[in-house]
Amino acid sequence: MRYSRKKTKRHQKTELKYRVNEQITAPEVKLIDETGNFLGVVATEKALEQAREKELSLVEVSPKDTPPVAKIIDYGKLQYQKQKQERKQKLLQKKSETKIIKLSVRIGKHDIEFRLNKTKKFLEDKNKVKIELNLKGREKQHKDVARKIIEDFIEKIKEDENLNIIIEQPIKYKGNGFSAFLINNK
Repeated sequence: MRYSRKKTKRHQKTELKYRVNEQITAPEVKLIDETGNFLGVVATEKALEQAREKELSLVEVSPKDTPPVAKIIDYGKLQYQKQKQERKQKLLQKKSETKIIKLSVRIGKHDIEFRLNKTKKFLEDKNKVKIELNLKGREKQHKDVARKIIEDFIEKIKEDENLNIIIEQPIKYKGNGFSAFLINNK
């Protein structure tokens, strides 16, 4: 069975599209001039004439009101301001990532310390951490040893006072190894 990889309509962003000048279908509008003053309810044709006199556009700002609210502004400037605001919001948005720390049954002390420091750094940066321990060949007979390694690793992380660790998903055996998810709640 083939799966469709196309994004459906519910995944697509809906952009706010303004009606401009002749696109406005309402017979009359609540008019606001370029300085923000309310001019009252005016026929759409008169509002268009006023916008043309000032060499600006008539933009329907709030189409759901009765009658709709229209504003006399520079449409290009409005679009630029909107794009600028979207970029600003995108920069302010922090995307937390899932970082993966891989351990093994035969891991050395120095390697554990190194991975411990990396894990603490990831958790301080508000990233979710997945701890993995994959078993190969004869190691699969010693699941208790592998579980103990992950438990000790998590206990060492919890000893840090700067972090408030929450185990989002406890240690689980899946496929050929163990995994656990940690997050910092500080």
